[in-house]
Amino acid sequence: MTEPVRAAATLAFALLLVIWAPPEAAAQEPQGPESDTPAEASAESERRGLTLVDDGDDFLHVGGAVRFNFLSTFYEGDRTPNSTQFTWDTWRINVQAQTAGVGLQFEYRFYPTFNTHFIKEGWLEYAFSDQTELQLGVTQAPFGNVQYNSHNWWFQLPYYVGLEDDHDMGLKLSHHHDDGWNLDLAYFLQPEPSGPAYGEASFGIGGAGRYSYDMIPTEGQSNQEKHQGNVRLTRTLEHDDGGSTEVGGSLQAGGIYNMATDAWGSRWAWAAHADGSYGPWNVKAQVLQYGYDATDDDGLDVDVIRMGAYGDPYDVAAEAWIATIGVQHTKDIEFGPFTQINFYENYSYMGKAAEGFEPTHQNVLGFSIAAGGLFTYFDLAMGNNHPWLTDSFGVGLGPGVPDAPWNARFNVNIGYYF
Repeated sequence: MTEPVRAAATLAFALLLVIWAPPEAAAQEPQGPESDTPAEASAESERRGLTLVDDGDDFLHVGGAVRFNFLSTFYEGDRTPNSTQFTWDTWRINVQAQTAGVGLQFEYRFYPTFNTHFIKEGWLEYAFSDQTELQLGVTQAPFGNVQYNSHNWWFQLPYYVGLEDDHDMGLKLSHHHDDGWNLDLAYFLQPEPSGPAYGEASFGIGGAGRYSYDMIPTEGQSNQEKHQGNVRLTRTLEHDDGGSTEVGGSLQAGGIYNMATDAWGSRWAWAAHADGSYGPWNVKAQVLQYGYDATDDDGLDVDVIRMGAYGDPYDVAAEAWIATIGVQHTKDIEFGPFTQINFYENYSYMGKAAEGFEPTHQNVLGFSIAAGGLFTYFDLAMGNNHPWLTDSFGVGLGPGVPDAPWNARFNVNIGYYF
């Protein structure tokens, strides 16, 4: 039995033991993730850190996070001493504030391993009522299951093509109706500002130093995203047993500007999605399709576009569809400082439209465990034709490699959110 398969079997066995074990007699109230969100999302929703100003409805609150990462790779090449590493993942600053009814949400991240830093999000918000809110600045594009379409540290494949937890520069209007209907309308002039990437000192809208994957200008393809519109409509259905299911659809359309040819192209995407919470279980399902009508700097149509984040660009199929499914089971525990554990299985498949392009698979089996502001993910990520799960970074989301091997990476991410 190979090491990745043995690790997968161990995680699956642990999952069965915890799911079917009798409940704790006096479990504490969970202090970490809710059953329908990844651990990080819930950690951020619980305001920690230092409240500098608290004057009635006005406040200024500063927090952040520090994360470490342990990894061991089992890729197509031979293992070396550097196949196992313990690195500093990221540190970040978070600010929440409100004055005169106008709120602020801000987050800036630093990634020493990737030699880059950038803004993740930063917006002003104003609530016209309990049901309607406007956000202005770098805010999340309303598309698919939000805030995340995943339970694990790796996200799902839509993230790697800019369609999960994507943030852009513009404005978003959200309306929530009492009968469960939710409508988001957004317009984004351009992607979020980028930070430096591997020694590049310039900041702008087109660099690869960013959190969200976007089309970026590179040699031969001087393309960038402009003028994006989003519509997201969902309905939350409450069940008699106390569970709920959110079902909905999303549309996205925008322009592509080639700075070398001064020509315009177009892009589009749609998604059907569902997010259900049933007691300790959460299920996220989604299918989407996207397309980029882009040209290179010679004015020729392309089957592959260039996207980038974390300082590096890579090739992505210009048209594809992606299906994802994720299941999570949450259990309250009493084990030292730990109060909650989440087991999950997340799978993604990407089929590409261009003839001869190979599909991409990603599967993440693992669990996260919470102790106050401390959240730790234990993931076994496996896949083929994946841009990160390979000895050749960035290969896979474009044409791919025929008969690509399944690679694996065991990853432990330890984060302290304050």
